[in-house]
Amino acid sequence: MIYPENFETKIRFDKVKELIKKQCLSSLGRDLVDAIQFSSSFNMVNRLVNETNEFKTICLDEDSFPLGYFIDVRQSLEKARIEGTYLELEELYNLKRSLESISAILRFFQNTEEKEYPYLKKLTGNVKMYPFIFDRINAIITKNGRIKDNASPALQQIRSSLIQKQSTISKRMQTLLRAAQKEGWVDQDVALSIRDGRAVIPIPSAHKRKIKGIVHDESATGKTSYIEPSEIVETNNEIRELEYAERREIIKILQDFTAQLRPYIDDLFRAFEFLAKMDFIRAKAMFAIQVKAVLPKMVKTPTALWEKAVHPLLYLTLQKEGRKVVPLSIEISNEQRMVLISGPNAGGKSVCLQSLGLMQYMFQCGLLVSMGEESKIGIFDNIFMDMGDEQSIENDLSTYSSHLMNMKHFLRHSNTDTMILIDEFGSGTEPALGGAIAESILDKLNRKKVRGVITTHYSGLKHFASEADGIENGAMLYDSHQMRPLFQLAVGKPGSSFAFEIARKIGLPEEILKDATEKIGEDHINFDKHLRDIVRDKRYWESKRDNIRKSDKRLNVLVEQYDKELKEASKLRKEIIEKAKEEAAQLLNSANKSIEKTIREIKENKAEKERTREIRKEFEQVKIQLTEGELEEEERINKKIQKLKERSNKTAKKEKPGDESKATVVAKTKVQFDPDVIEKADLVKLDNQSAVGEVIEINKKTAVVAFGSILTSVKVNRLTKVSRSQVKKEEKTYNRTSSLIQEKISKRKLSFKADLDVRGMRGEEALQVVIDHIDDIIMLDVHEFRILHGTGGGILRQMIREYLQTVDLVEHFRDEKIQMGGAGITVVTME
Repeated sequence: MIYPENFETKIRFDKVKELIKKQCLSSLGRDLVDAIQFSSSFNMVNRLVNETNEFKTICLDEDSFPLGYFIDVRQSLEKARIEGTYLELEELYNLKRSLESISAILRFFQNTEEKEYPYLKKLTGNVKMYPFIFDRINAIITKNGRIKDNASPALQQIRSSLIQKQSTISKRMQTLLRAAQKEGWVDQDVALSIRDGRAVIPIPSAHKRKIKGIVHDESATGKTSYIEPSEIVETNNEIRELEYAERREIIKILQDFTAQLRPYIDDLFRAFEFLAKMDFIRAKAMFAIQVKAVLPKMVKTPTALWEKAVHPLLYLTLQKEGRKVVPLSIEISNEQRMVLISGPNAGGKSVCLQSLGLMQYMFQCGLLVSMGEESKIGIFDNIFMDMGDEQSIENDLSTYSSHLMNMKHFLRHSNTDTMILIDEFGSGTEPALGGAIAESILDKLNRKKVRGVITTHYSGLKHFASEADGIENGAMLYDSHQMRPLFQLAVGKPGSSFAFEIARKIGLPEEILKDATEKIGEDHINFDKHLRDIVRDKRYWESKRDNIRKSDKRLNVLVEQYDKELKEASKLRKEIIEKAKEEAAQLLNSANKSIEKTIREIKENKAEKERTREIRKEFEQVKIQLTEGELEEEERINKKIQKLKERSNKTAKKEKPGDESKATVVAKTKVQFDPDVIEKADLVKLDNQSAVGEVIEINKKTAVVAFGSILTSVKVNRLTKVSRSQVKKEEKTYNRTSSLIQEKISKRKLSFKADLDVRGMRGEEALQVVIDHIDDIIMLDVHEFRILHGTGGGILRQMIREYLQTVDLVEHFRDEKIQMGGAGITVVTME
């Protein structure tokens, strides 16, 4: 139950509906926006919000959702139920386009994964589409909504006769006009004209007796008469009769089609209900994107654990002004059933109250809400509000009387699943009496375990809330130094009204404030002051606690980072030691082999002095080679380190005033390019191929070349030296050509339509169109498409499918589903 009757106006939900209507594509969706209703059913609300959330994903991630023609033809279908009526040509054209949109939407959901949009896919279950209706409509009207000449044999014969007679009249009228011009009755630049649907000759009134016929019209000045020659009057009459016959035949065709359509009207209504829901749900999703609304965690209990909630209308208003809304965080649960908010005027109490009512109502109407995704939102059976002035002259109600009437309703109908929203509780009458009544009502509501938010200025209610279980004080924060509201809700302590501070700010005389202090008493003033001090201190220590928490978090991150780096360094140290051990073992093994070989040769040669000297010499050379290998490796590493340092110094170095310019240095250090001499670090091509490599090492006849990450040894005479400028030029040309090709393919993709319609074409013509289309399909990497060829005699379908069997990249093809066109459409799947 919602109370009062103008609840939607009070929380400005009517404004939300207007914004959703603007997102609708047709009156189909707008009618459903007007019919939005509050629901207390968990299952229904869950379904509605999930449908909206799924469509929000489509709007954000999908560009292929069909938004062609959302046209409301329900009135035309209702008319078609009556025997003897028929759809007008424009109504038939609207029916054709809207049914094509429904069919496209059904295809969209059929082509998605089973678990991708489960709630929206469920809506497609009751929709039936009949290929017969599509075939009949396409046989009657063209793509532009005109009746086809061959819609019936009689119509084709009538239009053929019309064209023949109109051609005869045109030729005869031209002959008569040239004869009149030759006689000088008509000027040479005069052309034939049309009056009342008949061809006439404009002739000066002075010569109108020269041509026998009927005068159909005169010019405004009376100087020109428009005459239909008597010899073509009869032919024009025959044309007029043929036009009447054409109109009768068109009506007969439309009547026959409407009679054939009549048994399917109920199914068509269900299809248009589906189209209306798609328009409506899409509009809700677009509004959710506009206000950055989400689907929070949904619970069955009457709960509101909101984080960073934002009033959607306030968000849109401040967004236009370049300002931001201060988010609201609030908790309504079994332990904290009611929050009593106090604070200064214009501090945001009413906005907080209205935000709670609006967003809870929006959610239970199936809309997404603007809050953090980690928030929790439940379902309430009733939402009651007492806000604003409800005085009535007709019912003899004052402002306070209307408040009491509302309280009476709250006490009678509220329960544990009720949310109440009361603004300025207890106001409107003598403060002491009003406060006492308000305290009693609040006690009764609390004992009924009602949930909600109440705003007030009464200190008595603040004291009551601090002692009662289930009620928490809350304060709208106020900066007492800058004298401005912060629009932040802090739960746990009551708020101050800052009455004296605000009075000082606006310039009220100090003697009046002093007199007021004496009247109210220092104790009351000090209580308010101490309350502000407590709130200020709480805010200070909360800020300190947040800073400590952030510092601890940063410290933990640094500790984790250092620990990770220490483990990596330890791992790297172990790897280096293992590698050094392996290299030492290999070196020792090689040395041992050399020693054993030396001893063996000495023994074999029986210690001849000369041979022993030679063997020792060879052993010394092996030692030198091993030592040199180590030195070379160390030198190579040092050179790499030196190069890195030099490169870093060059990057960091800035040109000083008075130094030589960069161009001068380059000119001095530039070496003449010699194509016949290949050296280390030169760029080369192998046998004039396109790949370019860098020379790593070079001997007399062979060179080691790096082609990307591949090292290969090739003969020098197979290499061709290329300059770096030439390589850069080729890369630029290649990149430019590649980007141009890619740009053309991208533009082609934007305008390309995968589905192909060859109905009405001859066999060879249709086959050539299919061949060209498949070339585009392969180039644009389309996985699946449809060929609309119609049923007919099946010859065109057979020709197309025989050709598809010859295309290697066609994985398979099949008939479309029966509700989407059946054998009249071939669905082709590419590899």
